Amino acid sequence: MSAAPSAASIIAASAAALALAALLLVTLILPAEYGWDPLGSGAALGLLDLAGSEDSPLRAQDAPWTRDEISFRLAPFEAVEYKYRMRAGAVLLFDWQAQGEVVYDLHAEPDGAAPGFAQSFETSRAAAAAGSYSAPFDGIHGWFWQNRGDREITLRLRSSGYFTAATELRDGRSFHYDLAADVQP
Repeated sequence: MSAAPSAASIIAASAAALALAALLLVTLILPAEYGWDPLGSGAALGLLDLAGSEDSPLRAQDAPWTRDEISFRLAPFEAVEYKYRMRAGAVLLFDWQAQGEVVYDLHAEPDGAAPGFAQSFETSRAAAAAGSYSAPFDGIHGWFWQNRGDREITLRLRSSGYFTAATELRDGRSFHYDLAADVQP
């Protein structure tokens, strides 16, 4: 049978455990959980990025709230693209309606991407669509619409959100609209 530990060894083991816990608290837990890094160990170990990384439904925006409404007349087999300048995380609320079915593609072009590169998010046929869109990256985000019918139609887009400019691409030409200049304080 082994002898019971002495009071001195219990106190020494407890003090060592307490010192280790305090060291872990200051070097790892406080930087990772609360962003407080008194020793600089959290920055050295990359732990500061963990603090406050909860996925919150609240997103601050750095662009002004903007509204836009535009209509396009599309002859049979004519197309138009209309895109907004948005930053990553910016939100766009939209509602578009056409007098007939159109082929459309909601897509975006990231800043710095190779010419001609676009990421599509929805491609379909419809006479209307409405919803919200959150920009996954900085760039231009919007739609391509083409009238595949045999008569001219009008398509109306209403949108609001955190965007600063719009670009219309039609017939090989590009038109730029500075929408932030029209925002009322």
